[in-house]
Amino acid sequence: MKPRDQTRQGQAGHGFGTAPVFLASICTILGAILFLRLGYAVGNTGLLGTLGIIVVGHLVTIPTALAIAEIATNRRVEGGGEYFIISRSFGGAIGGAIGIPLYLSQTVSIAFYMIAFAEALRPLAPWFEATVGVPFDPHFVSLPAALLLLALVLTKGAALGVRALWVVAVVLGLSLLAFLFGGPVDGAAPTELSAVAARPDPFILVFAIVFPGFTGMTAGVGLSGDLAKPGRSIPLGVLSATLFGMLVYALAAYKLAASASPEALAEDQLIMARIALWGPAIPIGLACAAISSAIGSVLIAPRTLQAMAADEFSPVAKLDRLLAKGVGEENEPRNATILTGAIVLVTVAAGDVDSVARMISMFFMVTYGALCSISALEHFAAPHVSLLDVPDGSGVGNRGARPDVRDLLVPQRDTGQRSRRHLPRGSAAGDASRSDQAARHAEAVGKRVVAAERHRAQ
Repeated sequence: MKPRDQTRQGQAGHGFGTAPVFLASICTILGAILFLRLGYAVGNTGLLGTLGIIVVGHLVTIPTALAIAEIATNRRVEGGGEYFIISRSFGGAIGGAIGIPLYLSQTVSIAFYMIAFAEALRPLAPWFEATVGVPFDPHFVSLPAALLLLALVLTKGAALGVRALWVVAVVLGLSLLAFLFGGPVDGAAPTELSAVAARPDPFILVFAIVFPGFTGMTAGVGLSGDLAKPGRSIPLGVLSATLFGMLVYALAAYKLAASASPEALAEDQLIMARIALWGPAIPIGLACAAISSAIGSVLIAPRTLQAMAADEFSPVAKLDRLLAKGVGEENEPRNATILTGAIVLVTVAAGDVDSVARMISMFFMVTYGALCSISALEHFAAPHVSLLDVPDGSGVGNRGARPDVRDLLVPQRDTGQRSRRHLPRGSAAGDASRSDQAARHAEAVGKRVVAAERHRAQ
C-alpha cells in the first residue's frame, strides 16, 4: 500500500462544522442497542451488572476517544477518519490490515441497524398478517429499507444525511424523554440491584451484545474529509458524544431496573414501550435511532473504503482506481457506496440482531486497540513527539509533514544515498558513509526538537 498525500487532491469536501460530528456520534450511540438490548442486559445481569458493562465498555471507548482527540489535534485528519490515522502512523501495510476489519465493522453496522429498524415495526405484525395473509418476516422491512437508504445516499450524497440527522435527533430525544418520565409496568415490584432472571445469560455474552452500542462515538470521525476544521471538530464532537451517551445509558438502566421485573426485561425486547408515557414513542424512537445510526455508518463506510483504495490497498490496480474515484466537487464515493451496499444486503439477508452485534464487537475491538496504541506510542515513544508539528516557514504549522510513529522508532534513511547503504560492512568507505548518515539523522532530529521548543514557547 502507498499512503498518498490527500492534501494534493484539491477536494475540500462539504466543509461541515462540529455539529455533524456530534450528531453522527450520539445518534449512533443512542441507537438500537439502547432500545432493544439494554433491558435484556438488566434482566440478565441486574442493575449492578449492567452498570458494570457500561463502565467496562467506556473504559475502552473513553481512552479511544481521548486518543482520537490527541491525534486529531497533533495532525490533520483527512479523508478516511480512523483509517487515515492508523495508516499514517503505522504505515500502509498495518493500516490496510486494520483498515479492512474497520471497514467491515462499519459496513456490517449498517446491516445491524436495518435489522433493528425492522424490529421496531414488529408491533405492526398482526395488522400486516391480517391484511396480507402472510406471516410477518423482518426481512420484508429490512431489505427494502436498506435499498432505499443506499439509493438516497447515492443520489443525494452526505449533505442530505447530515440534514436528516437533525430531524432524527429531535425525535430520538423526545422518545427518550417519554421513556424516562414513564411509570412502572403493571404488577412490577421493587427488586434488588443485583436481581436477575431465572436463567441468565453469561456476563461476557451480554457484554458482547451490548458493547456495540458504545462504539458509535467514532461515527463522526469518518466525516473528517468533509470537515472545515477537523482538528477542532473531531475532539469536541467525539468526547462530548461519548460522555453524554454514557450518562444516558446509566439513566436508562436505572429506569429499567426500577420499572419492570428481571423476567420481563429479559423476555420483552420492547419493554421500554410498556414503561413510556406514550407506548408508540418507543418504536418510533427505535426506528429513528436505527435510521440515524444507519445514516452515520453509510456515510463513513464508503469513505473509509475510498481512502483505502486511494492508498492502493488491493493487488488489483483497476479495482483501486474504481473505488477511489469520487463524484463531483465533494468527491462523493459513489463506487465505494455501491460495493458497500452489496455487502449490506447480503448481511441483512443472512443475519439477526445478536449474531451481527457480536461480529461488530470483534471488529471494533481491533480498531480501538490500534488507535490507543498509536496515541500511546506518539505520547511516550519520544519526549518531543507532540512538538514535532512545527512551522514550515510560512507561519502556519506544517501538519502534512509531521513525522509519524515510524519516524520515532526507525531512523530515517537518506534515500539520495541509496548506493552508499549497500557498501560492504567493514570497508572504510562503508563505515564512513554509515557514520555520515547517523550524524545527519541526529542533526535533523536536533533541529526538529529545537524548532518545536521554539514553537511551543510562542
